[in-house]
Amino acid sequence: MTNLVIIGGGHAAAQAATSLKLKKFDGHVTLITEEAEVPYQRPPLSKAYLSGELAAERLPILRQTAYENAGVSLKLGTRAEAIDRTAKTVSLSNGETLSYDKLLLATGGRPRKLTCPGAELDGVHYVRTMADTDKMRPEFDAATKILVVGGGYIGLEIAAVARKAGKDVTVLEAMDRILARVVAPEVSEFYANLHTTEGVKIHTNQMVTEIKGTNRVEAVVTANGDRFEADLIVAGIGLIANVELAESAGLTLAPMGISVNEYCQTSDKDIYAIGDVTWHHNPLYDREIRLESVQNAVDQAKTAIGHILGDTAPYDTLPWFWSDQYGLKLQIAGLSTGFDTIVTRGTPADRSVAFFYLKDNKLIATDCVGRMGEFMQSKKLIAAKVLVDATALADDSRPIKEIAAEFMA
Repeated sequence: MTNLVIIGGGHAAAQAATSLKLKKFDGHVTLITEEAEVPYQRPPLSKAYLSGELAAERLPILRQTAYENAGVSLKLGTRAEAIDRTAKTVSLSNGETLSYDKLLLATGGRPRKLTCPGAELDGVHYVRTMADTDKMRPEFDAATKILVVGGGYIGLEIAAVARKAGKDVTVLEAMDRILARVVAPEVSEFYANLHTTEGVKIHTNQMVTEIKGTNRVEAVVTANGDRFEADLIVAGIGLIANVELAESAGLTLAPMGISVNEYCQTSDKDIYAIGDVTWHHNPLYDREIRLESVQNAVDQAKTAIGHILGDTAPYDTLPWFWSDQYGLKLQIAGLSTGFDTIVTRGTPADRSVAFFYLKDNKLIATDCVGRMGEFMQSKKLIAAKVLVDATALADDSRPIKEIAAEFMA
């Protein structure tokens, strides 16, 4: 193998380049990304980068010189338009055609957009790329009334930044509670109280049906007939996997991404897919999933590159995530879907609390706010699939490390 092509500009693509260097790959590597920047961190875009606390030059995962030193050819601002699996080539928007022995798709996703009348008005924004945040920031800084559509992590992170900047902030959530798709009601209540205390107005069961305005947004109307004034709207209503390139090449797709095996191989043995775009089997939870997380992107990149270079270790990492709001770090270990018991450790009012998700007396996930110890021990307990005791987990007078050791004994 002499030619490896990577398509993508996020954590997965950057890690693939890093792994190739660490494994001393001596072939030719080309990284293609539509964006004008080298692969960069996306999580800060809705937090520290939006607020101005993190400068643009600190976003890149690797400096351009690091790619050059690793022998990676960068094609920035270039779109991969087609894959010819028979000829094993990729056609680019600049007219070039690249040959590959192995191809790595790290195409990520794009924001799901509002489709209601008025959704195309000026003042409606989404956050996924540096360009998105750069375009929004001047309007964000000038706005007085900011309306966030969607009470998920992205929406709440933006709401927190806006409140810290002194804005009048309203969050509209279509479901009956914020974070409803990813956390238990107790955790939703914690974050609803947190944002309300900080001055955010949260309205649930509010489906946006129209955005009012002449040339620019002025207000939002919901299915209930309610009207909310706004001079800036930020929508965080989900991510759509960028599967079009894979689909046009005839690769097997799943309901929400590109289908891959335990080595991140697609239905074509010479094409791999990694990161947000993949639909894969998680052996720990024994189900098919698509994950939107840095951890998944990095670990899948390591697995794919390892397999390309002869390593047969499968991808079987425990999923974990994080979010920052009002200076509080939420760390999430595992996937909570299907839990039958929720255990609270600590006092939510103190803004230091862990929520343990149990199923059949085994820990399957934990949401930790300001609780690094609980987060670290939870990862071990989830992976071990040992029986746990709810009463012991809730006992905040004992060190979590001591409690976990008893469960693991």
